[in-house]
Amino acid sequence: MSGRNTALTPPADATTPVRHPEAPAPGEPLGAHYEHCFGCGGGQSHGLQLEARAGEGVRVTAEFTVKPAHQGAPGLAHGGVLATALDETLGSLNWLLRVIAVTGRLETDFVRPVPVDTVLYLEAEVTAVAGRKIYCTAVGRIGGPEGPVAVRADALFIEVKVDHFIDNGRPEEIQAAMADPDQVRRTRAFEVNP
Repeated sequence: MSGRNTALTPPADATTPVRHPEAPAPGEPLGAHYEHCFGCGGGQSHGLQLEARAGEGVRVTAEFTVKPAHQGAPGLAHGGVLATALDETLGSLNWLLRVIAVTGRLETDFVRPVPVDTVLYLEAEVTAVAGRKIYCTAVGRIGGPEGPVAVRADALFIEVKVDHFIDNGRPEEIQAAMADPDQVRRTRAFEVNP
């Protein structure tokens, strides 16, 4: 990225990211972390319903189709929706590290317009880890992994405890998620960035 923010540059003592031994296998779909998540949940009719898959190393791929509800200018995706797709994809990387983390900073470059009905193919990877800080990057391409670059981002995620969500979320949703009898769904609701 041009003019990269120094807050997104890993410090000299940052370490190479290591995929957790219990991370999903390469090619495995990650699924929605929470049914009502605007980025990946199936319970949001106008949401992105982004579908992410584990990649090799500490990488993920994802796809979403730009729908008419996602437009800003006539026939084109809204920039905020594209930033959300990047953020959701980058947040999915935390599944591979097996940490709970939230977006601390997201810097996005919009390279070309993305028309409605386009499939945006996203790739993201963790580049470094320093304490609670997770540095990562992503790119979105039109139509497939070899398509033209439309958007890209660098991000900093911060590892947090589950209390971050419990203390700051709306009590009704927190209680509903914690009351879910499905232990896996209950845990996943709090595993990825809000």
